[in-house]
Amino acid sequence: MIVETNSRDETFEFGKSLGEQAKKGEVYCLSGDLGTGKTVFTQGFARGLEITEPVNSPTFTIVSEYEEGRLPLYHFDVYRIEDIEEMEEIGYEDYFYGEGVCLIEWAELIKELLPETYVSITIEKNTAKGFDYRKITVTNGELKDI
Repeated sequence: MIVETNSRDETFEFGKSLGEQAKKGEVYCLSGDLGTGKTVFTQGFARGLEITEPVNSPTFTIVSEYEEGRLPLYHFDVYRIEDIEEMEEIGYEDYFYGEGVCLIEWAELIKELLPETYVSITIEKNTAKGFDYRKITVTNGELKDI
């Protein structure tokens, strides 16, 4: 599925619609360059899970936990992972195979740890189509795709 958005609000709303459909145990891998709207998308996704607390990029922590919604959201940013053992130290399997939903930024850096199936979301900018234009591609991924 490919969705084109033309504003921050549209990107948020699309994230929200996916969050409303999310199910326990699902893993979402979120890709996109800096400034493409990953945080806005994630904020919408969290709202779709009925999470009302502020959601920010977990840039300086590996995982941020949001427990108050319809399902818990575990928002990972693994950009700064230096060694896969860091993921093992935080008990990633409890998150990936637990009671909540995982959204992982920069998942390609930990591809050997990902479950066999996941949802891949790629956000791209194209300033020729407008400053706020985003192309969001959603696919059911498999390990060979990353």
